[in-house]
Amino acid sequence: MGTALVYHEDMTAARLLWDDPECEIECPERLTTALERLQQRGLEQRCLRLAAREASEAELGLVHSPEYVALLQGTQALGTGELQTLSGQYDAVYFHPSTFHCARLAAGAALQLVDAVLAGAVRNGLALVRPPGHHSQRAAANGFCVFNNVAIAAKHAQRQHGLHRVLIVDWDVHHGQGIQHIFEDDPSVLYFSWHRYEHGRFWPYLRESDADAVGQGPGLGFTVNLPWNQVGMGNADYVAAFLHVLLPVAFEFNPELVLVSAGFDSAIGDPEGQMQATPECFAHLTQLLQVLAGGRVCAVLEGGYHLESLSQSVCMMVQALLGDPAPPLSGPMVPHGSALESIQSVRVAQAPHWVSLQQQGVAPVLSPSPCSPEGRPSPLLLPGGPEFKAAATQDVAALSSLLDQLRLNPTPPVRTAVALTAPDAALALPSDVLCEEGSAAQEETQAWARPHEALAQDRALTALGKVLYLLDRILDGQVSSGVAVTPASAAAATLDVAIRCGLSHGAQRLLCLAVGQLDRPPDLTDDGRNLWLNIGGKEAAALSMFHVSVPLPGTTGGFLSCVLALVLPLAYSFQPDLVLVALGPGHGLRDPQAALLAALLRGPAGGRVLALVDEESTPQLAVVLARVLHGEAAPNLGPFSMASPEDVQALMQLRGQLEPRWKMLQLLLECCDLVA
Repeated sequence: MGTALVYHEDMTAARLLWDDPECEIECPERLTTALERLQQRGLEQRCLRLAAREASEAELGLVHSPEYVALLQGTQALGTGELQTLSGQYDAVYFHPSTFHCARLAAGAALQLVDAVLAGAVRNGLALVRPPGHHSQRAAANGFCVFNNVAIAAKHAQRQHGLHRVLIVDWDVHHGQGIQHIFEDDPSVLYFSWHRYEHGRFWPYLRESDADAVGQGPGLGFTVNLPWNQVGMGNADYVAAFLHVLLPVAFEFNPELVLVSAGFDSAIGDPEGQMQATPECFAHLTQLLQVLAGGRVCAVLEGGYHLESLSQSVCMMVQALLGDPAPPLSGPMVPHGSALESIQSVRVAQAPHWVSLQQQGVAPVLSPSPCSPEGRPSPLLLPGGPEFKAAATQDVAALSSLLDQLRLNPTPPVRTAVALTAPDAALALPSDVLCEEGSAAQEETQAWARPHEALAQDRALTALGKVLYLLDRILDGQVSSGVAVTPASAAAATLDVAIRCGLSHGAQRLLCLAVGQLDRPPDLTDDGRNLWLNIGGKEAAALSMFHVSVPLPGTTGGFLSCVLALVLPLAYSFQPDLVLVALGPGHGLRDPQAALLAALLRGPAGGRVLALVDEESTPQLAVVLARVLHGEAAPNLGPFSMASPEDVQALMQLRGQLEPRWKMLQLLLECCDLVA
């Protein structure tokens, strides 16, 4: 299965016919520029291209009133003056004679994508559409939006495909109040939105955009609002929001489908959002969502008004949907104090409704920072004004520099390579996974093996040679990720050699996640170049900031908390350029747990992951790991079960010890930190 790209050139027909500085940023070039960039990067050619169809009146009626649909249908016959008069009845909206056709195509594209994914024709996809939809209400256009494309798609998935749990993730910089109002009393749809809020002073100026708006009636807890109260939020803030709010709740919800209201006005350079998240961040966010719902992710374009930032962010998202590794995130991974304040306020508001947040010991939220900005509401910036021009140009140099860096780090020609001891296992692998036959030079292998008695046997030496060969291929950029099977008796020695070889052959920061009976090499130093994390230790302990051990949690909830609240924050804080995942003797992980770990650890190191698997593990484990490192979805973990009190206490203890050094672990700041 592949990735669908749904588009129709007719969606570029609608455009502003009169002078309106507020609305002119929603222009046809938003689509044409994004599509051109996808073609230039060779990404469109790798997708299954689907021509969008119009949504029927019955499909539009899943969300919108018949009177509203009829009103819009009538706009096709109106003159320019009449269209302008009608547009003035709504907030930040313009109509064109082609608007009705374009909006039906936009909604139909979302439906077509959902049908293709749920029928199994593709694994995921992007509907490249305009006009956007997430502000649109049952009987009103709003904020450039005509029909609520994602809401219609969610209703369609429920009615036509029998789905019971749909997750909507809205990362547009504006609150999707239309989606929220449609589903606020519906427990079958979990709606998550982050948005520029500034304590209610940014458009759409709604009290119900704040964190304490959590749904109504049976839908309590199924609306999750994360308000950004300052501009300038960046990669660390967005990833922290996913790790500490969205993903814990989403795993507990266990969606059957993920819909993304993919607005890229939350990216760097966009004058609407004034945020700092770089294009590659959206590849990471997409990868994090792909571990849900069996990888069934349907993204639908919403906002995004800086054409270069929009098009590059779209490309990054499509690369992730195709399974390509996400480039490493740039800049320090240190969330802003205002972001932590917002994240904690959401966790407090949602904790009564979600066990996954209760078991992480959510504390009361701090009072808003004294340095929180006060003043007049922040309107949609007018393109003709100096504020718009300043915001539009302030990040151009930074964005250009980032794009240059991305060009210098091309995707390796081989995404995944494996070194298996059972040749028939390769039959279960995708055809483009390389079954590696090569081995390091015998002299080199013997030199690395010499200090270890466990590597003296021929089988162990042969396996080590394959590990070293794979490692070199990853470090020289020929292979992105790999899986190698090692003899159980030589697992610890092989890991020791892999660490030393990686550090000596070019890795500047190496993260080692050791699971099972594997001790840290005794003479490995805390020089800042290696971070050792052991899952399966006898007790929770931070022997140093670079040597961490935690027992293997016994429940699904405990395991997820360990991964989302400890492993990934550590990994993203450390920013490794190589990850070693070692599953040693007695590791105790079920195949879906090991697969989830490997899938999530693709992000921090830009996909450079080498998994070492004890040959006494289940026969299919190496294949499962190879498939997820290749970009396929991890198997479902099964029903959510609460973490034990012992696991909760161990996790909280470790976090308290490690937070001063690893900032992605932070959830609470002292008042003085917030003021600073």
